[in-house]
Amino acid sequence: MDPRNHSLLTEFILTGLTEQPQLQLRLFLLFLGIYVVMVMGNLGMITLIGLSSHLHTPMYYFLSDLSFIDLCQSTVITPKMLVNFVTEKNIFFYPECMTQLYFFLLFTIAESCMLAEMVYDCYAAICKCLLYNAIMSYYRCFQLTAAVYILCIIHLTFHTCLMLRLYFCKANVINHYFCDVFPLLELSCSSIYFKESLALVCSSFKVLIPALTILISYIFILYKIFHIHSIEGRSKAFSTCSSHIFAVAVIYGSAAFMYLQPSSVSPMNQGKLSSVFYTCIVPMLNPLTYTLQDRDVKLAQKKILESGKCR
Repeated sequence: MDPRNHSLLTEFILTGLTEQPQLQLRLFLLFLGIYVVMVMGNLGMITLIGLSSHLHTPMYYFLSDLSFIDLCQSTVITPKMLVNFVTEKNIFFYPECMTQLYFFLLFTIAESCMLAEMVYDCYAAICKCLLYNAIMSYYRCFQLTAAVYILCIIHLTFHTCLMLRLYFCKANVINHYFCDVFPLLELSCSSIYFKESLALVCSSFKVLIPALTILISYIFILYKIFHIHSIEGRSKAFSTCSSHIFAVAVIYGSAAFMYLQPSSVSPMNQGKLSSVFYTCIVPMLNPLTYTLQDRDVKLAQKKILESGKCR
């Protein structure tokens, strides 16, 4: 189509999670509580790792980065969603929508890559235990973290250029509670081939490539674990990866449900519910999961609390 035949949209209207007025206040209080717990949990995890010298290891370095990413990712989405619960008309201007989409994708892809780096750390600890200190040096950890953000920025620069080429000639109502790729594609009247290419690029970097990396790494890890003869050794190896497995299952399960099914199979209303998990629930659960299951984190908490009481 000729872009001159399209009217330029300057604003979008978000439908939100629900259009039932009687649920708005309850949902506002619920997600406000979730957001407060998420902020306290992730800031607490970052502070705890920073203050505890025995947690200055590659595993907790990546965990601290993951907490920072979760904090930023949820902050990009949740405050705007909370405002929408208490306003009559959820207007989102085009520049604000594109900015939210950019940073949401940035931290989502960064989280996927960070989970892949964490499983690589598990692989090095279990499969290359004698060379672990040489493989996972602090400089190598810094290199891997920098590579994540460089990769994200390169991908998002390309992705943003494609998004800005979309033409919107349909209704300006987004059936979602934030600006995401697929709800925006539904409003676009650009060519089907262009929209499918954009969706493939987004889905590949957000779900497929990191998930395949994690899957291959876990195949090697499980192969190594099953060749450990002692039950105590197997148990210790499994405990090293248990929290990470839980986080991966929740994040990729909800993301795959949202992004890797055709719209005819997975309606957008179901997609909104699944996206709640990886934008609000998972960032809150990650620090709780590692805190409850990790002995070193519990020990660090105990030491800090005891030193605070002594003062």
